[in-house]
Amino acid sequence: QVQLVESGGGLVQAGGSLRLSCAASGRTFSLRSFGTYAMGWFRQAPGKEREFVGGINWSGDMTYYVDSVKGRFTISRDNAKKTAYLQMNSLKPEDTAVYYCAANPTNAYADERGFTSWGQGTRVTVSS
Repeated sequence: QVQLVESGGGLVQAGGSLRLSCAASGRTFSLRSFGTYAMGWFRQAPGKEREFVGGINWSGDMTYYVDSVKGRFTISRDNAKKTAYLQMNSLKPEDTAVYYCAANPTNAYADERGFTSWGQGTRVTVSS
């Protein structure tokens, strides 16, 4: 099975930064390389539907971002460490949400429908 564990959430003031990590483990990643999964980040704010924040391809050289985070958020990955990251800068109160990482067994990093394995989420709160 695929296990994804997010970390790095917390409380930050508007304008601040946070870096989320997503560590992959489990039988699936011992049988198939982490580097053959596209990785993505989603978020869900209170009372709202889950939103696709962005994704990164297998090799880490291509990324996609939703318009609301372009220029502020950066997704990266370290395949040797089986970890994906979400660097969030210039945070706004509207970025407050539970953030989830997800794995896509194809390289369709910009297609939110392809993400089939999820972490438990980490909470990010941005105060004004």
